[in-house]
Amino acid sequence: MIVIKGVPASPGIAIGRAYVLENEEIVISRVDIPKQQIRVEVKRFKLALEATHRDLDATETKVLKMLGKEHARLIDTHRLILRDPLITKDVPKRIQDEKVNAEFALSEALEVVNQAFEKMHDEFFRERRHDLFDVGKRLLSHLLKTEKKTLSDVKRPSILVSRNLLPSDTLNLKENNILGFVTDLGGKTSHTAILAQSMEIPAVVGLSDASHRIKAGDEVILDGDQGLVIIHPSPEAVVKYEKVRERSIQEEEVLEKLRGVPASTADGKRFKMAVNLDTLEELKTTLLLKPDGVGLFRTEYLFLNRTTAPSEEEQTEAYSKVAEAMSPHPLVIRTADIGGDRLSQLGLEGPKNEANPFMGLRGIRLFLRHSELLKTQFRAILRATLQGRVSVLLPMVSSLRELQSARRIFFQAQQELLAEGVPLPKKTPVGIMVEIPSAAILLDHFLEEADYVSIGTNDLIQYTLAVDRINEEVAHLYDPYHPAVLRLLHGIVETTHKHGKKVTVCGEMTSDPKAVPLLIGLGVDVLSVTPRMYLRVKQILRSLRFSDAQAMVAKALKQSDSSEIRKLVGEL
Repeated sequence: MIVIKGVPASPGIAIGRAYVLENEEIVISRVDIPKQQIRVEVKRFKLALEATHRDLDATETKVLKMLGKEHARLIDTHRLILRDPLITKDVPKRIQDEKVNAEFALSEALEVVNQAFEKMHDEFFRERRHDLFDVGKRLLSHLLKTEKKTLSDVKRPSILVSRNLLPSDTLNLKENNILGFVTDLGGKTSHTAILAQSMEIPAVVGLSDASHRIKAGDEVILDGDQGLVIIHPSPEAVVKYEKVRERSIQEEEVLEKLRGVPASTADGKRFKMAVNLDTLEELKTTLLLKPDGVGLFRTEYLFLNRTTAPSEEEQTEAYSKVAEAMSPHPLVIRTADIGGDRLSQLGLEGPKNEANPFMGLRGIRLFLRHSELLKTQFRAILRATLQGRVSVLLPMVSSLRELQSARRIFFQAQQELLAEGVPLPKKTPVGIMVEIPSAAILLDHFLEEADYVSIGTNDLIQYTLAVDRINEEVAHLYDPYHPAVLRLLHGIVETTHKHGKKVTVCGEMTSDPKAVPLLIGLGVDVLSVTPRMYLRVKQILRSLRFSDAQAMVAKALKQSDSSEIRKLVGEL
């Protein structure tokens, strides 16, 4: 029995035979290009760039469907690499100046950057090499017209062993009999690790030479919690780990019994528990959970991987399907929170090279700039009200003027439909996402126009603490337990309730078991949770006493350090 220690990248236990993925070596030869063929070679490279952009669009759509909007943003890193002058300008220049083939020019350009990464000691920057390799590999495959190797040859459940695994490869693991994976390279902050965690695939990375020490067919235990890989495990080790895995399965069975059970605390305080819905594909899974509604239906997926904006008919069909399926429970549809970089893909004029798109033209700002998009979406949402209890939610609202402008367009959409003879309910609630500090501070004024509030904790925390949580350089500063965040949340709930209106929380805090007691103690009305964490969060909620959670929050609001707040939550 051989035990090797690596980096625990994604929790969970996997036991099975090893499937060793041979390292793909792409050999690039220099080919001298005649002067009259240079223009053709440059065009060939540009066509490969376009094909790679289409790949990224397809990958983004897949990530969005599988894992949601936050992880789809990881693909933006690849897009930035693909738009970098190193790729877009240096490679064509090399082709022209050195009169060489596109493959060789690209490999030379990539090697320059790779050597720069090699000299860096910081893990964050070293891990970004893998994003560069991923993009480079996609480009080369289009230039060489090679078929990408797939895992379709894995005929039985196996543990994948590889020198390295790129983020795009990770997306195909679950559908190809892969129980878990181990790699020689990689770290906990890599995009591959982040995707594995979200997909609930156990993984250990950074093992150095595991792909040489483990042979195809070897029995392997993968302990993603401790970062251990056991080769040729003893019968005792197998029994021990099978018991651990069995315990985990039993816990899942207990959770299954909570489907349809009221979300009430141990002392009888009733809460509403809704689900976040990213795409129509998740609807079936959502219905099986028997939730109190959909607290956030993200509509971005309708605008991705296409050259024109979705029509009113297409949107109406999608929204109506969800509204009818959820009826009589409520459905909250958020207008698309897309960025300005999507506009050119949709045939519209967008901003040029936004330095920081997350704080740029996106959400309601973009839709007010292109009001035809907003009115079309409003009309589709209003038409869906015929099928169920539908509400509208506006993202990225930072000023009262934005809300008032959006409501004017909403009123116009209502009047147009009524004039066309479409029967509409007397009132369709319009709420705002509170995810920008200015909205939280001026909330009393917003509530004169908004019918309800939904707190987007992900962005609210990022903007409050000035932390981009996808940037591993500062990700450790992203802190849901920061005293400023807690006070801000408390103020939002208090202000909204004073106006006699409801508060939903739909950010990732609702899916964090450790943070749930804080939200309960704050007295939010609705928790909108990811489908994956829905039953676990309900179990936690039902085990708490509301009075205890309230008392804990009262103490937490007096603290000046997040460690003290975490301690109070842990004692509950």
